[in-house]
Amino acid sequence: MKRKNFQSGLVYSTNSDLIQEIQNQEIENSVKTLSPEKQRLKVYLDIKTKPGKKITIVDNFVGTIDDLEVLAKKLKMQFGVGGSIQQNQIWLQGDIVFKVTEWLKSQEYNVKNK
Repeated sequence: MKRKNFQSGLVYSTNSDLIQEIQNQEIENSVKTLSPEKQRLKVYLDIKTKPGKKITIVDNFVGTIDDLEVLAKKLKMQFGVGGSIQQNQIWLQGDIVFKVTEWLKSQEYNVKNK
């Protein structure tokens, strides 16, 4: 029986598989977010994922999910569009690749159009 205090709120469990899974999740979540200058983001337009809809995708963000959500929120507010986080990518509604690229560059991110 192991007793550990995890960030997930779990204090006690006899299930060693569960403990290992939680430890792995905490290691994944402990990834440090790179500074904007060190990020190598890709911005591109996708019309295959949702037929009939244009989606601007921001990919290759290295960091925590929380920081990815913060960046997504800033982009959505800046351009007045809807969006979400899917598969560790930021999905923004519409064809705004050029605008997103320019804004990210103004925020010191390294950006490449795919």
